[in-house]
Amino acid sequence: MNNRVTGILTTATAVLLAAAALSALATTESPMDSQDFAPQPRHEKIGQLVKEFIQKSHYRHAEVDDDLSSLVLDNYIKSLDSNRMYFLTSDIKAFDAYRDKLDDMVGPESLEPVFDMFEVYRTRARERLNYALKQLDTEPDFSLDEDFKFDRSEMDWAETTEELDEIWRKRVKNDALNLTLADKDWEGVQEVLSKRYLRFLKRMDQLKNDDVFETFMNAFAHTLDPHSSYLSPRNSEEYRIAMSLSYFGIGASLQTDDDYVLVVNIIPGGPAAIDGELQPKDRITAVAQGDEELVDVIGWRLDDVVQLIRGPAESVVRLQIMPEGALPGAPEKVISLTRNQVKLEEQAAKSEIVTVPRDGRDWNIGVIDVPSFYRDYRALSNGDKNYTSTTKDVKRLIEELEEQGIDGLVLDLRNNGGGHLTEATALSGLFIDNGPVVQLRNANGRISRLDDPDPVPRVAYNGPLAVLVNRYSASASEIFAAAIQDYARGLIIGQQTFGKGTVQNLYSLDQYVRRPEADGLGQLTLTIGKYYRVTGESTQHRGVNPDIELPSQIDAATVGESVRESALPWDTIRTTKFTAGEALDSTIATLTSNYIARTKSDPDFKFLVDGIQEIEESRLRKTVSLNFDVRQEERKSDTARRLQRENERRVSLGLEPVETIEDLDDEDLPDVQLDQAAAIVTDMVIEQRQDNIRPAQTAQVKP
Repeated sequence: MNNRVTGILTTATAVLLAAAALSALATTESPMDSQDFAPQPRHEKIGQLVKEFIQKSHYRHAEVDDDLSSLVLDNYIKSLDSNRMYFLTSDIKAFDAYRDKLDDMVGPESLEPVFDMFEVYRTRARERLNYALKQLDTEPDFSLDEDFKFDRSEMDWAETTEELDEIWRKRVKNDALNLTLADKDWEGVQEVLSKRYLRFLKRMDQLKNDDVFETFMNAFAHTLDPHSSYLSPRNSEEYRIAMSLSYFGIGASLQTDDDYVLVVNIIPGGPAAIDGELQPKDRITAVAQGDEELVDVIGWRLDDVVQLIRGPAESVVRLQIMPEGALPGAPEKVISLTRNQVKLEEQAAKSEIVTVPRDGRDWNIGVIDVPSFYRDYRALSNGDKNYTSTTKDVKRLIEELEEQGIDGLVLDLRNNGGGHLTEATALSGLFIDNGPVVQLRNANGRISRLDDPDPVPRVAYNGPLAVLVNRYSASASEIFAAAIQDYARGLIIGQQTFGKGTVQNLYSLDQYVRRPEADGLGQLTLTIGKYYRVTGESTQHRGVNPDIELPSQIDAATVGESVRESALPWDTIRTTKFTAGEALDSTIATLTSNYIARTKSDPDFKFLVDGIQEIEESRLRKTVSLNFDVRQEERKSDTARRLQRENERRVSLGLEPVETIEDLDDEDLPDVQLDQAAAIVTDMVIEQRQDNIRPAQTAQVKP
């Protein structure tokens, strides 16, 4: 069992598969053929294990009974058709026969009904997509005044097929109108949408029994809390890669392009980069292990191709390549690559220096972007002193920044969804002396304390510090931010964090059976405890409130633990003994006043606030017009407002205005939150240098 803090998403599988960090080992049979869904013997074995773990170890002490079964059914239906675009009322009524039986299906009863429900979904999805394809035979009349309600999540289920037809007629018309507004003629619209809908149908045909089972088991686990989940054997490996930032493969990122697997980019330092033959936009048409026969992979699922290419270090994989620009039928080349370790450096911590002009001089504020809390436990257990670690990377970056003469430091944890708990406590130890970092209460009510793991009372950085967070900063990010705040070591700046204050154990299910299946049983992520700050307050549900709040485009009313139905509640335990610095209340008041005054005349800040207001207005809309003239006018108006806002900003900053939005590069758009955080840290530096902030004095906090 591995005790970890997982992030907002239980795994990074979606990210890894989308980026397709390559590697090897898979069946040589094409996974394209559609199959009839049916539970496998190992699925029932997994279900029984999961049920036992939940009843013995989950924090809620939940009973897997008829009440839970009802919730599981609702979750399963929602996971299949959250926007109510496929199922009919009659389907939902038929499913209701299983409302108090699903708890038995993860025990002694057969899982067959679960797969039958999924087959109904696949049938309905095929019906809908085939109907959508037929709609492309005739160009819609975009002069009619009608609307499309794109958010159906709270609406009633359709009663008849005719009612669904009308919903999908408008959906297809909306898809077509979007392309028409982008200057596609009807022939171009037909081509794009037919490919889009056919791709969806192909993905449906490529689904496997394990996909169905994993969907159901996650619907089951999520009734307990949002972070308990089941991972198939393949996705378990993707999770390990996400946490270690390394794998053994060739070092490339892939995506699907029609029936082909397209090389998106080459990862620096990997085998493909060193070899030099594989290039971005090449298409992989076949794969072979060593000297074995090439296996055609055209039309395969992306993750199947990824698994075929991934493999052990020093092993050889051969790829048949259709170079960029080559037409189908043109001669293809075969290249051989020796797999080796690939480090996903783009997902590691990195640094920069932001220059803030103030009082006739430039102040250098170091910024360290920490995208996740990662640690390569496999390398560590093998004795590799160069194992990947967030704390090691941040410590090195601090040393490099201080060599360049920074005046203050910002740790950017925006969008950091969490990771390893050990990294959260170790990173906290870089900024505070010895002491507790976080408290843990397990399912039995026992409270333990996790301290700074470094026994020597030393810090890596003791200068002015701010931690920049937003609503997507979760889990381990919140543990770190809370410790910095509670110890008065620095300021928390940004937005209220996610509120994920639960701890999960990872159970490798193969360890709990005498004879594991050849394909493996996967792993269960189970919530077994809650985290509490040293003050005794939980970060669960409420997150960490910033000392200085910045405007954000993220809507806290729709994002965060507090909006999740099965989230565990906020509560408190006793304060633990810790030694904090002098309270920063007066400092925060001064810095906030300076920040507010400064933003009144800041064109970039006004640009951000005005943009957020427009986004909030658009969030209130649940429908769109299907009239070409209306939509075109809306688009022109939106573009004109955005262009006006951009040019007002540019003129205020002494920059040349642009004629069109298309003239802007990504570099032209300011990171207002980071700029404001750097400005606030600059204020901290100046205040300290003017002795307006006294040196920190310790104060004992007692329980």
